[in-house]
Amino acid sequence: MHKVFLGIGGNIGNKRLNFQKVFQIIGNSIGKVVYSSSIYESPPWGFQSEDDFWNQVILVATQLSHENLLAEINSIEKKFGRDRDKNQYSSREMDIDILYYDDVFIETENLIIPHPKMQQRKFVLVPLNEIAPDLKHPLLRLTSFEMLENCRDESLIKKVDN
Repeated sequence: MHKVFLGIGGNIGNKRLNFQKVFQIIGNSIGKVVYSSSIYESPPWGFQSEDDFWNQVILVATQLSHENLLAEINSIEKKFGRDRDKNQYSSREMDIDILYYDDVFIETENLIIPHPKMQQRKFVLVPLNEIAPDLKHPLLRLTSFEMLENCRDESLIKKVDN
């Protein structure tokens, strides 16, 4: 089994329902959700929108290869209306990013793991630090906690009441 950390988030539609749906779909098509962080609210990152995002990090145990995992994620996002053909950030019902796949570095034409911008994003690091503060980035050799401490992102990240 592979240990995969996924960042999930969205800022339009019924966010609570979207998170419930995506959990069910991930459990059915990717693997068992082993841990999940709290859900956090944050402003959009990299673009302007009136709608704040909800974000969460989950640890999933999967038998899928990284290629099949990416294909499955793309299929799930499409169910939520995501168009990955756009080259800019935009509002969306659901976004799923592969943060880590085991402790390996993968770089293909369509995929880079670990996620190349996670250390710049508090909306990823806060929930990641909640469930895996001692997890080491295989390239940066920093823990989730250390990356959060070093992060220059000043966005306000607040926990969503469940």
